Amino acid sequence: MSATQAALTQLLPLAGDTFDKNKVTPGILGFIVFAALALGVWALMKSMNRHMGRVNFQEAPDPAAPAAARGEDASRA
Repeated sequence: MSATQAALTQLLPLAGDTFDKNKVTPGILGFIVFAALALGVWALMKSMNRHMGRVNFQEAPDPAAPAAARGEDASRA
């Protein structure tokens, strides 16, 4: 018998009639898993924002587009 089972065996009789065997709750393990997932998502978003800030992308103008659409002066063409 593991330590967890032994602890549950000792604590369940203390719940008495208030313990509903048909009710399922996530408990502390569910909270820990949810908190770990939340921290992981937060770390990934922070990393993504940092990496996106480092991107320096400037699109080259399309040579087939008219000069007015590219923002150039038509008299220079």
